[in-house]
Amino acid sequence: MSLKRIRLELARNSEFPNGSSQHGYEFIAPLDAKGHLDSASWPKAKAACTVRRFWNGTPDEHGTLIHRKNGSWAFSYEVGEEDDEPIFRFDRHLFVEGEYVTVTEHDGIARPFRVVQVIPAILRS
Repeated sequence: MSLKRIRLELARNSEFPNGSSQHGYEFIAPLDAKGHLDSASWPKAKAACTVRRFWNGTPDEHGTLIHRKNGSWAFSYEVGEEDDEPIFRFDRHLFVEGEYVTVTEHDGIARPFRVVQVIPAILRS
């Protein structure tokens, strides 16, 4: 298992025709050697699997990457599922620069994000 810090930035859409580097997520997740989420390693690493949602004009939100019992993944900011942001086929994505991921955000809208950085996670003790 290798913990990585992954940065997603808003991809092109009708609201942002050029995408936006000021809207996105940074999160830590265990990846396998090919760059896929390592669900088998997640239980051991879940305390380190944090997320920061940054959205221009609003305060950052901090939460965790969760792996649900049904096998799906989500970003969660508070206890319970009301604020969870499900990630479409997260376990099938390859986390390398240039790939795309769809996140269904708080407002219920599914938005595309581009992987712009994947680096080793440096955790503080």
